[in-house]
Amino acid sequence: MTRIPPAPQTRDLDAEQLADIDRFEAAIAQYLAGEIDEDVFRVMRLNNGIYGQRQGGTNQMVRIKLPAGTITPEQLDLMGDLATEFSRGWGHITTRQNIQFHFVELRRIPDLLRRLAAVGLTSREACGDTVRNVMACHLAGACPYEHLDVTPWAEATYRHFVRNPLGQRLPRKFKVNFSGCSTDCGQAMFNDVGVVAVTRELEDGTVEQGFRVYIAGGLGATPHPALSLEEFTTREELLPTIEAVLRVFDQTGNRDNKLRARLKWVIDQLGIDEVRRRVLKIRHTLPASSTWPGGIPPEVASVGDLPAGRASVGEVTEMGQGVRVTLRSTDPFVRWETASVIRGAAKGTVSAIAYAAIGDITASQFKALASIQRELGADVRLTNRQNVAFRNLTEDQLRVLYDRLEAIGMARPGAELARDVVACPGADTCNIAVTQSRGLAKAIGERLEDEGLAEVGGVRINISGCTNSCGQHHAADIGLFGAERRAHGKSLPGYQLLLGGYVGNEQIHFGEKALRVPAKAAPEAVARVVRRFANERDAGETFQGWLSRNGGASTIAGDLRDLDIVPKPDDSPDFFVDYDETGPFVAAAGESECAT
Repeated sequence: MTRIPPAPQTRDLDAEQLADIDRFEAAIAQYLAGEIDEDVFRVMRLNNGIYGQRQGGTNQMVRIKLPAGTITPEQLDLMGDLATEFSRGWGHITTRQNIQFHFVELRRIPDLLRRLAAVGLTSREACGDTVRNVMACHLAGACPYEHLDVTPWAEATYRHFVRNPLGQRLPRKFKVNFSGCSTDCGQAMFNDVGVVAVTRELEDGTVEQGFRVYIAGGLGATPHPALSLEEFTTREELLPTIEAVLRVFDQTGNRDNKLRARLKWVIDQLGIDEVRRRVLKIRHTLPASSTWPGGIPPEVASVGDLPAGRASVGEVTEMGQGVRVTLRSTDPFVRWETASVIRGAAKGTVSAIAYAAIGDITASQFKALASIQRELGADVRLTNRQNVAFRNLTEDQLRVLYDRLEAIGMARPGAELARDVVACPGADTCNIAVTQSRGLAKAIGERLEDEGLAEVGGVRINISGCTNSCGQHHAADIGLFGAERRAHGKSLPGYQLLLGGYVGNEQIHFGEKALRVPAKAAPEAVARVVRRFANERDAGETFQGWLSRNGGASTIAGDLRDLDIVPKPDDSPDFFVDYDETGPFVAAAGESECAT
């Protein structure tokens, strides 16, 4: 019988991080002195999680990695300090469970990075052609449906690949997501590697827990669904499987054309059968590697990965996209509880969502969230819908949590309601964004509130400022992405409306194009769709079901055609000015550094 070597010892990431910061600080000084070329420094900057802004100069965005979205009180406190000392007084939760700060002066970044290191955080490989932040369902370890707690598996994957030579100069970025069950709240189905915890029954009748690995998914201008690698991957083989996929990507990805460099294009070129063959062959030979990652990782062995389990009696909250939420009470606490509390874990705890409008959190809110976490002894995760999840709570703590969140403006019922609009940073700071997606998100939210539609349940709205889908518009019930329009000889901001995107049950459907509308008409377009859905859906019907029953995106678009009419500039000059702007619209997209 072949002897499998033991897994390597956990690396000293702290020492690696501090040495890395010292090197980057020296590189900044050399770059500012003209001793390092722009192209070379850009690679170093991006690999350290630092992204240039459209404002140019030395304004930078710093993206902080939170593996599995996990964050501690000390880290939340630091976010409040960083927001005040280095940025604009607030930070932004991304759709990949990162936190971003903008307008950070390049010369001050090493100081910020050392502050992060002191609380166990890093921005390393949050950008660039690297293994990005490893995500997981925000309820991993607290979900009544999960087969495994994927939290320590996400942590082990992060630790194996961060600063790993295998992942420093990939053809393009590489994204890994984990979900604890087929509901797929972690959104594994549109990533380079999407891992879903599953079980299988063995011949002796016992049940084995493991994973189903999906590969080569992606959004961007040309979305691809992730494809199954094999029916079942054992716990011992999970990390070698992910590394084998990464190695195949490194060997076969397109290094001449970044627009076709993601793993999804390798599938288009070689076919899924050939990619499967190569991945499994490399995995078979990985035990000969000096850094073989097989076996149960120490991060998993030390804390375990048993699922939370399901309560035998009592309420079990439904999960996933399309879940119906109906607010019937007028009591503010009951309304928040109905939309925001998740019950059903056998260990007797509950979870609750703090609503952060379009993912923005002020310095004072960061500090308050840290204080709440300490007071309640809660586990906190950032969600891929840009909110904050409090976990491991008791029923008695819910009222306390609500009161504390209400005091800081984060207690509105938002989870799975129409008001929970997701948006990328857009043209506020992003180099390649065409439109002000954040401004549109606010306008849509206000329109829904004014029309009494903000609390319609079971409809997700996502916005991106360009085709690259950082706002994940392809996977939303209602998705929009920014594009330049021209009318009457002038440019104006516009959006493509998509309908029917869905991710869940180990499936993904990308939204279908409905029609293009001027940016200033987009809130009305969204409101009309939400209103029709609310008025016409059958009991328990999902947005997808309603859309299909009514003829699909093209039929719904027929009732919106009047919104795709651009008035003359003299009649409605505001149509030619984007949200949060004061001057005429200019589609000033720069060079892509970090597009999805």
